[in-house]
Amino acid sequence: MPNTMVGRQPPAESIDSAAFLNMRYLIVALIVTLVGCATPEPTAIQTPEIRVSESTWWAIDEDIDAAALAATGPARNYARGYMGSWVSLVRQRSESDFIPWYTSYWTQQWLAIKVGWYTLSGGEGEDLAKKRLTSYLQEQYLERVLDPVAEEINPEVVRENVLTLYIRLLGEQLQEIRRYYGVPQDQFDRRLEAISSIAQDPPAAHSASLYQLVHAHPITSLPAYAALIARSREAADGAGPRPSGYSLLPVAEQAAETLVAKLALSGGAGVAAAAVGGVAGLAISLGVAGFGAIAHESDRPEMEAQVRENLNSALDEMWHSLMDDPVTGVMAGVYHIYEQIDRSLTAAHARPVESESER
Repeated sequence: MPNTMVGRQPPAESIDSAAFLNMRYLIVALIVTLVGCATPEPTAIQTPEIRVSESTWWAIDEDIDAAALAATGPARNYARGYMGSWVSLVRQRSESDFIPWYTSYWTQQWLAIKVGWYTLSGGEGEDLAKKRLTSYLQEQYLERVLDPVAEEINPEVVRENVLTLYIRLLGEQLQEIRRYYGVPQDQFDRRLEAISSIAQDPPAAHSASLYQLVHAHPITSLPAYAALIARSREAADGAGPRPSGYSLLPVAEQAAETLVAKLALSGGAGVAAAAVGGVAGLAISLGVAGFGAIAHESDRPEMEAQVRENLNSALDEMWHSLMDDPVTGVMAGVYHIYEQIDRSLTAAHARPVESESER
């Protein structure tokens, strides 16, 4: 059968319909293009800056001051908790290490030898011997008690942590204040820039605004923060090699006086002065002149009780110094920032406010 499809052409009506549809699509696309070109670009809507009244700013300042004060509470609780644990560890180690060491017979003999040697070599009598023995006893307490305890709880680390906590809490409260009053972020930030939080001697980097303080991440990247920590440490160090808060000077001085008096009563000083056989001869002379081991052990409980009482009294003073001293304590940085914020806001409010007609 011949193939009837070969050479057959599509109907003319189909060609005309397809051409008509293509023409319609082309016209629609052209119209859309022309309309798009003719439509003007939308103009940006200028939002007027929100104006915050002076009375609102004053209320905000009062809340900032209150927040700076309120944040000291949790910071102090944090410091009190850690420093309470610290002083407990110090008491425990004093009881287990320093008191047994100090009151032992051989330690007392060795200390008596040192007193005799100090007196013989110093040429300035008992006063120099007391000073040198006092320094030696403080170093022993540091090595036997304070340094090991610092490996668990270090007051200098507490100093940094409590300040970091205070700054974080204050920053959170400031954002709550901004949201409460509905103040735009940029205006609120400018307000914080005008409030001083750290004020120290030059260079200028050692001072910081409240904005810089709460927006420094991490806080250790802020030079003023590092300078504040360093200043409080230097104040605690004082003129000596160790923090003044760790001083057991009264205890050491009393112990030195007791040893010097004991040596004088036993005639050890005269023996030491007469000794020409060096330290070995001096040690033998003082050993003969000192109390015997049996007599010492009978007196040891009373000696331990006295040393314990003196240490506890000194530790109480040490703890209060580390907690409460506004210059040398672990809260010194917190107190500085709060007082600076309060001072800055008080000074700003003391200046006369311009009326609307004067602007």
